[in-house]
Amino acid sequence: MTVVVYVHGLWMGGQEGFLLRHRLGRALDAETRSFTYSSKRATIADTALALGDYLTMIRTDTLHLVAHSLGGLVVLQLFESHDSADRLRLPAGRIVLLGSPVRGSRSAERLARLPFGRALLGRAGQGLLGTRERRWDGPRELGTLAGDLSIGAGRLLGSLDAPNDGTVLVEETCLPGAADQLTLRVSHTGLPYAVSAAEQTAAFLNTGRFRR
Repeated sequence: MTVVVYVHGLWMGGQEGFLLRHRLGRALDAETRSFTYSSKRATIADTALALGDYLTMIRTDTLHLVAHSLGGLVVLQLFESHDSADRLRLPAGRIVLLGSPVRGSRSAERLARLPFGRALLGRAGQGLLGTRERRWDGPRELGTLAGDLSIGAGRLLGSLDAPNDGTVLVEETCLPGAADQLTLRVSHTGLPYAVSAAEQTAAFLNTGRFRR
């Protein structure tokens, strides 16, 4: 049995992942679930702990994780916390991050400088601020999908002078140590809806590499 858990991003509730989950379930013959959290009330660390508790309740042979945007930082936090990772002993599986700004977000930095900007980001969204150098050394193969269709709310906060998905720069999604990385002609908001993103996610979860 295979289970795929979807972790949503900032200001979302998981409903936007319905089509992605449906497509992954069909492609992988898997059961799909959505982990929900409040990005306004809980920090990334708190949410990662809750995600760990949620995952330990799932009984399956294979457990994949797919995360969009801020959700990717939650997943990384879970595995970067060695105590949590050791305690979980989760079934084998792979991870795909969709448009996750693992190195920080220029758009979030700009929003935080506006009146009430930090309040809009919420407690979890504070984790998008500041530049961070990360490396994936986790026990699972991890792939990152980025978009370069520059349509999104991030452009309202100022020019994004490098390839981007309208909110997140492609370079902000780069994670050393990842097994594979691919950029699609998709916007940030469009990643959970795009057929191409679902197909590439399924390919990585199945083989550990994106299809080229």
